[in-house]
Order: sequence, then C-alpha cells, then structure tokens
Amino acid sequence: MTILDLKPGERARITGWVTESPPSRLLEMGLLPGSDVELVRFAPLGDPIDIKIRGFHLSIRKSEAGLVDIETI
Repeated sequence: MTILDLKPGERARITGWVTESPPSRLLEMGLLPGSDVELVRFAPLGDPIDIKIRGFHLSIRKSEAGLVDIETI
C-alpha cells in the first residue's frame, strides 16, 4: 500500500519506500519510516494531495505519494 491508497481522514504509518533510493525532497519534509501520516484531502483536480505528518500540513505530488509504502493503523 502507498499513501495514494488512503481515503481522506485515514491514517497510516510509513514503512519504507517503493524504490531503493527515496527522493531527498520527501526525506527533508520528514516522511521517514515509522512516522504517522494522515491523508487530509485531494486537490480538486486530484494533484497535489494534502497530508498531515508530525503536526504539519504538507502538499505532495501524487507521483511522490505513490513512492511511500505504508501500513494502516
């Protein structure tokens, strides 16, 4: 599962990455394994998506969200 599989309001825990080397941009924003993430909403046209992680709201591209492996909590 990835962040894209969540529905608005659902929470999950980041378990890793789909690719061997995760984008440094996501690491710098705090999307690290073990962190809890909540999907807040999809933009009206579907991209970007708004997430909440570590008390902060972030907007990330759908292509980036599809790289983050998660497990629901």
